[in-house]
Amino acid sequence: MLARRRHDEIVKILRNSGVVRVSLLATELSVSEMTIRRDLELLEGVGIVEKFHGGAILVGRPTTDEPGFDVKRRLQTGVKESIAQHAAARVRPGSSVGLTAGTTTWMLAKYLDMRPLTVVTNSISVAEVLYPAASPSLDVVLTGGVRTPSDALVGPVAVSSLSSLHVDVLFMGVHGMTERAGFTTPNLLEAETNQAFIRSAAELVVVADNTKFGVTGLSTICPLERADVLIVDSELDPTATEVLRSRIASVELV
Repeated sequence: MLARRRHDEIVKILRNSGVVRVSLLATELSVSEMTIRRDLELLEGVGIVEKFHGGAILVGRPTTDEPGFDVKRRLQTGVKESIAQHAAARVRPGSSVGLTAGTTTWMLAKYLDMRPLTVVTNSISVAEVLYPAASPSLDVVLTGGVRTPSDALVGPVAVSSLSSLHVDVLFMGVHGMTERAGFTTPNLLEAETNQAFIRSAAELVVVADNTKFGVTGLSTICPLERADVLIVDSELDPTATEVLRSRIASVELV
């Protein structure tokens, strides 16, 4: 494949997925990772992409850009699995657990089907994982609301449902996280719904892979300091890790 065509394909893939890994691009385009890194350096030099450790995002990615659930669940699957397993180990049998919408929380749900628990979620996808495993020891509460591209149920109905509930721990997925904007989402109603979820929780645990750092969505859910724990993969850039640890009580790398 000619370099120019390869560059066009890289930009096309980024427009469809928002973020992409070097390893995935190398596989998709049948070239070496070194070639992809050179391509990304060239594209970064002309202001089209912004590189991060192991991947890239489009420069000027709209703050309202919200890839669908099916797109996002194919990204970072290995690290999301590791984060989900680590998060599940924090859950105590008999507790009440909140799970916001997101592909990492969706993976986390797969590890909660053998515990006596009450799970509250505004995610259709999370509920679909848990309902087949439903038993007298597993109660699933699904809020109502308007469905977003990320399969979240949001809006006044969801906020009203959450306002009277209290969970021991909330696991929250996010679209992006930066020092200035905090934890963000591209959806205004999702931000409002997640804020209601946070108010219902005794503990807030954010689960996010390394590609979320440096990404800003349209609406802030909460500042970084509001999280009690952030669980993120060890591929996170060391500088980013230092920034997050300066603002969050506990940052756990997996």
